[in-house]
Amino acid sequence: MPVSTDFNDRALSLGLARVSEAAAIACAPLIGRGNEKAADQAAVDAMRRQLNKLDIAGVVVIGEGERDEAPMLFIGEEVGTGNGPGVDIALDPLEGTTLTAKDMPNALAVIAMGPRGSMLHAPDVYMDKLAIGPGYAEGVVTLDMSPSERVAALAAAKGCDATGIMVCVLERPRHEQIIEEIRSTGAAIRLITDGDVAGVMHCAEPTKTGVDMYMGSGGAPEGVLAAAALKCMGGQILGRLTFRNDDERGRAAKAGITNFDRIYTRDEMVTQDVIFAATGVTDGNLVSGIKREVGFITAETILMRSKTGSVRRMHYRNPVG
Repeated sequence: MPVSTDFNDRALSLGLARVSEAAAIACAPLIGRGNEKAADQAAVDAMRRQLNKLDIAGVVVIGEGERDEAPMLFIGEEVGTGNGPGVDIALDPLEGTTLTAKDMPNALAVIAMGPRGSMLHAPDVYMDKLAIGPGYAEGVVTLDMSPSERVAALAAAKGCDATGIMVCVLERPRHEQIIEEIRSTGAAIRLITDGDVAGVMHCAEPTKTGVDMYMGSGGAPEGVLAAAALKCMGGQILGRLTFRNDDERGRAAKAGITNFDRIYTRDEMVTQDVIFAATGVTDGNLVSGIKREVGFITAETILMRSKTGSVRRMHYRNPVG
């Protein structure tokens, strides 16, 4: 049977929310238990089971790794019933495995879906990322600017001085010079230990999160997921793949990347309308984490459609035995 090209984002959106909810709820018993692998596996298994209930002909383009590295939800895996539209799926069943194991903020179950061929097939390498929220002119900040130049440019566009800017940065040794330079401007920094999809998403709601800009390097697959979120929420993200060795360049070539120096915009990483769902595992600035009460479990999900710009916050309360 030929694959349908009719991507009905409205009809599919609630099903996508159920997928992220299932993943978050499955790893809830492992929050704070110190076992990252068990939490991730629980989320992966639940997300895969729920995906296979959807009437889609889905292909995982951003997933848990190559087939030989991941028994579940590997890149290229087909999911869904096969009866429905052909779709690309980008996912991270548990973005923040360490955050979950340590019961730290901002762990999420994250998934995005778009028409077949709509998402960059990013290899599992690093990406230099720069993101800001909505309401700014294109090109107000660029990857070719230094960190201090980015702060100055965004402050000017915001109508404040550098002390009015908050930058989110992943706390890693490779970012020490970036952190030092940002602080030299007078800007504030929010350091995060993990979860850079959430870090980028914080830029889209600065009045809620306090974050104006995200910068630094992290996983390229997470960059595509973040681009899908900003396509729905508004905001800009720029990404450039970085390579440490020839093996990583080979992965990029295998994924179809020909220009290793290209800077990707949000709409080049995600070229068509998408839907995006993220369910909180632990409490965070964007959504609340899983709550366990006597007889019930409650999850909060943010569900978004880029076609309409709609952002829904949904509470799911489910009886448990």
